[in-house]
Amino acid sequence: MPSEVHRRSFLQLLALAGAGSVALPGLGLAEAGTGFPMVSQGKAATIVVGSGDFPGVRRVAGDLADDVERVTGVRPVVSADVVPREGPVIVVGTLGHSPLVDGLVAAGKLDVTGIAGKWETSLSQVVDGRLVLTGSDQRGVIYGVYEVSRRIGVSPWYWWADVPPRRQAELHLPRERFSLGTPHVKYRGFFINDENPALGTWAPAFFGPGQAPGFPNGFNHLFFAKVFETMLRLRANYLWPAVWGRAFAEDDPLNHATAKEYGIVMGTSHEAPMMRGIEEWNRHAVPAVRDAAGTITTPGHDPYGGTGEWSFRRNGEAIKAYWADGIRRMVREDFEGVVTLGMRGNGDVGLPDGDGIELMGEIIATEREILARETGRDLTTVPQVWTLYKEVQRYWAKGLRPPDDVIVVFTDDNWGNIRKMPDLSLPPHPGGYGLYYHFDYVGGGRNYKWVDTALLANTWEQLHQAAAYGNDRLWVANVGDMKGNELPLQFFLDYAWDPSALPVERLSTWERSFASENFGAALAADIAGVLHDYGRLQSRRKPELLNRRITLQADGTIAYDDQMTPFSLVNYGELDRVTQEWHDLAARAAKIGARLPAGYRDAFYELVGYEVEATANLYALRRAEFTNLLYAAQGRASANGLAAVTEARFADDLALAEKYNTGIAGGKWKGFQTQPHIDYGDIARYGPNAPWQQPELNNVALPDVIFPAVKRLDLPTAAAMGVAVDGSADAWPGAAGRPALPEFSPYQSAPPQYIDVFNRGRTPFRCQVSVAGAPWVRLEPRGGRVEEELRMTVRIDWARAPKGTTTVPITVSGAGGSVTVDAVVRNPAGPVRGFVEAGGYVSIEAEHCSANVGAADVAWRRIPDIGRTGAGMTPFPVTAASRPPGSGPRLEYRMTLFTTGPVTVWAYLSPRSNVLQGDGLRYAVAFDDAAPQVVNTTTATGADDTSMNRPWERTTSDNVNLTSTRHVVPAAGAHVLKFWMVDPAVIVQKLVVDTGGLRASYLGPPESVRCPW
Repeated sequence: MPSEVHRRSFLQLLALAGAGSVALPGLGLAEAGTGFPMVSQGKAATIVVGSGDFPGVRRVAGDLADDVERVTGVRPVVSADVVPREGPVIVVGTLGHSPLVDGLVAAGKLDVTGIAGKWETSLSQVVDGRLVLTGSDQRGVIYGVYEVSRRIGVSPWYWWADVPPRRQAELHLPRERFSLGTPHVKYRGFFINDENPALGTWAPAFFGPGQAPGFPNGFNHLFFAKVFETMLRLRANYLWPAVWGRAFAEDDPLNHATAKEYGIVMGTSHEAPMMRGIEEWNRHAVPAVRDAAGTITTPGHDPYGGTGEWSFRRNGEAIKAYWADGIRRMVREDFEGVVTLGMRGNGDVGLPDGDGIELMGEIIATEREILARETGRDLTTVPQVWTLYKEVQRYWAKGLRPPDDVIVVFTDDNWGNIRKMPDLSLPPHPGGYGLYYHFDYVGGGRNYKWVDTALLANTWEQLHQAAAYGNDRLWVANVGDMKGNELPLQFFLDYAWDPSALPVERLSTWERSFASENFGAALAADIAGVLHDYGRLQSRRKPELLNRRITLQADGTIAYDDQMTPFSLVNYGELDRVTQEWHDLAARAAKIGARLPAGYRDAFYELVGYEVEATANLYALRRAEFTNLLYAAQGRASANGLAAVTEARFADDLALAEKYNTGIAGGKWKGFQTQPHIDYGDIARYGPNAPWQQPELNNVALPDVIFPAVKRLDLPTAAAMGVAVDGSADAWPGAAGRPALPEFSPYQSAPPQYIDVFNRGRTPFRCQVSVAGAPWVRLEPRGGRVEEELRMTVRIDWARAPKGTTTVPITVSGAGGSVTVDAVVRNPAGPVRGFVEAGGYVSIEAEHCSANVGAADVAWRRIPDIGRTGAGMTPFPVTAASRPPGSGPRLEYRMTLFTTGPVTVWAYLSPRSNVLQGDGLRYAVAFDDAAPQVVNTTTATGADDTSMNRPWERTTSDNVNLTSTRHVVPAAGAHVLKFWMVDPAVIVQKLVVDTGGLRASYLGPPESVRCPW
């Protein structure tokens, strides 16, 4: 019987510590005297590696020695082939390529059952007193060695995030047989992209310029060596290299050789076929200019005697020769790669030759002819991929299928929503499926590339869906600069390695393990909590979009205002609330940072502190800025102070970046924190691309300025009273009509209503308040001295307030004027049950259902914190078949309504693309026993993730799919709102019943009061 293989990843080992105590990165170390003595009494085991083994294996043996020295201060000897006669020995070698390892197998001492012949599968075992670190292939060994490094206390981010090793004098490893197992996804990696200005500024300055003449900003092999090492420590194997003005093969002749040395599989992005980056064409070709009839008016040129055009139809022979050179280079330099097929237009756009499937079929066939000719190999042995990015998915939709051996990669919509899944009713594609996913993006509706904005719950749900649909051949994530996206990248790769180790219930365990590995166990739970809440808050809206309000107009058009906050300044205290949440989070992070040992503080700033503090500061800036603009329009004297606050927060933004660049890690990251994130939309400053593109001129990023600019008022000396009220941007005297406060209710969950009395001059005054005939209406304070402004909170003594609806006038007087404000007080009679209407609405978080009624083998399941304001509910399994309306699983929400007649139900859903084969994702909704109304969430919004139209920009930017249905409530009292699954992949976050008083806000009103049923 073969001996047992312990298939436990580092994540799984951490989880074994239990939910209550997440263990240190050293979990898996043994007690002295019981385990293998890696370092004992100041002496280290000798590391022996075969001189004829793979270069990556020989190299990683040296890394293991470096890591042991980092932890203990003792450096092991690395021996080529020679096993010392005395002392503990670590044997590092690949099955079939290491005589030392193969000899143990031949002698029956090392059982490789379940390892040999597998893909990237490791094995560690103590044999005859020696620790053997082996694997089925080169990367299997490398992953096993780096797993030892992680166990002894070296984080994968030790270099890229300056995480210090966990120092200890003795290292003893368990003697049990151990394997990481075989990865679920074969090719797992990422795309360094959108790298200007941050990485593009820092890397050439730190590692030296690129080697291509005239292109000093290229990334050289010293840079990529650090990337490759980190990839392997994270168990990645596949890279799309940077492309913004960079050409991997040209920027350093050693780049491909370095990838081979490390054992990395190279690829090229979706727009760069045949192992050639698009800049290799752009640097050497000048495209011809043609008139409307297609006649060349200005000749072009390229190195292949063509017209310089990136066009298969107009410059086909040159394009073919260019592709052939790429494959010849791959063969000549003998590096491992996955060849991208297909063709897109130059500059991440559609083909200039049209989108007929016949053309794309011809392109792929031609590429494969070149590939077969230049490699001389059976094409089924050459990994190839066709990525259905943006417009390319149309070819798939029209029926084009690549040859059976080609991997088909489905993609997300650039905002974390997968666009299509395989049709499970058809036989699977033999070449398998993959996934291209984004943690960074440049394009409409706006770039997001400053800080990590990923929500792990959202990422988990989409990766789970991909795995469930059989997408397991190749996964790649766009991670921008890589640095700054450490957490989502590691999560992505961990999930790709073993989805079964990460059910949704283990997300918090994973967060604690990430914190523990990088900062130790003592504060791991606190740090994980900050990271969790950071992702939750950040997912509401990308920080680059904090100065854009998107409005659906009455005529159905969508309007953008790039000089307005998306959060309401006047309703539900929304902007104040979200800003305070960020302030509180930053305070928590600062306290943790102060408690950490000094050696961890640089890493904490890089992985936690900067992104939390800088985003909190940005929210404070935007709050001051947009409140300034509102108050300036109202004529408030306090507007000027808010202008100064805005400028102070802008100075803080610059200071935080400067600390990152020069104040940590000895100035190692100088030039990195240079990404603009405030001046988006400033057309006057940098042109018509400003609504979506980062501030830049001539492709060079501009430093931020405050946009929109704040305003200062030239105030008169004399006092002049102004009044503003909760729920309105108007001010009196001056605005039309009589001000009225939002309706009061004993069941309201919204913040208390208020009246602001403010000065429009520089001389202070006193204000008085009178409430005629309603002593149960209370104001706190009840008037007083007004220098700049005075906020009076209005409350109701419900024990004394009359039943029914009463309008109470509140008169405010001061500085020679007076304003009367109406307070509408609704105090309903009778019993209430469930969620209770107040303020003209009922607001419900989807997870708080009264009943979750399953149907056959499908049920609604809670995904924690996936919503903008709470958890989400989605049908499981995610591969479930669609159901006729009213027959699928349903959620029920019991409530009390006082309003009768027409009401509107708003469904706040995650902005999922239509991954299925029909025309959209559907749900059904009804009150009580009424017939279900069916809503197609895709067609109702008009969002098109291929054309990337404005409705799509709206749903992705707002991170919600908002749809509505109209219903009639025949009688006041208790009712049940029912929400049915029709299609899987619908995630409901929140439901709001508008009975006539719903006010505009970004997140929707706070959840309603809930009474026992």
